[in-house]
Amino acid sequence: MVLTRQGLRFRGRLFRCTIGRGGIRTDKREGDGATPTGTHRIVGMLYRPDRMARPTDWAVPIGPRDLWSDDPKHEDYNLMVRAPYPFSHEKLRRADPMYDLVILTGWNWPRAERGRGSAIFIHQWRGQGRPTAGCIGLDRGDLRQIARGIRYETRLIVPDHLANG
Repeated sequence: MVLTRQGLRFRGRLFRCTIGRGGIRTDKREGDGATPTGTHRIVGMLYRPDRMARPTDWAVPIGPRDLWSDDPKHEDYNLMVRAPYPFSHEKLRRADPMYDLVILTGWNWPRAERGRGSAIFIHQWRGQGRPTAGCIGLDRGDLRQIARGIRYETRLIVPDHLANG
């Protein structure tokens, strides 16, 4: 998977996508809203079993208590955690469909460096041209197609020449 100025290229096809509101950066930091450059391994996939069938045999269901820690001061920073969780976090089981299917990248994981930014997901967009908080957003159908085509060796490549800082 390669991010280009025209979209996300995967298996010979170009998919429209959105990126972080902070653009693309070589020096990603917590809260900057940027999509980080680099070659990022695909390390997992999460899905809402109440909203869709399992997209691959290795996808993990998102439960009602599943959260993602985004608190750089806590030892669980950039890891999936469960409610109740008193530290800063993001709910994975959202009311909207944005996280019905989430492809996890290896950005700043599994041993997170504090302040470099928490997870970079590939997830459903809010709409064409509407930026993310740093993730890659795709149309629901395109996201599902890509999810079915991911293999162990799949990587997300965000080239340095796309960076705005």
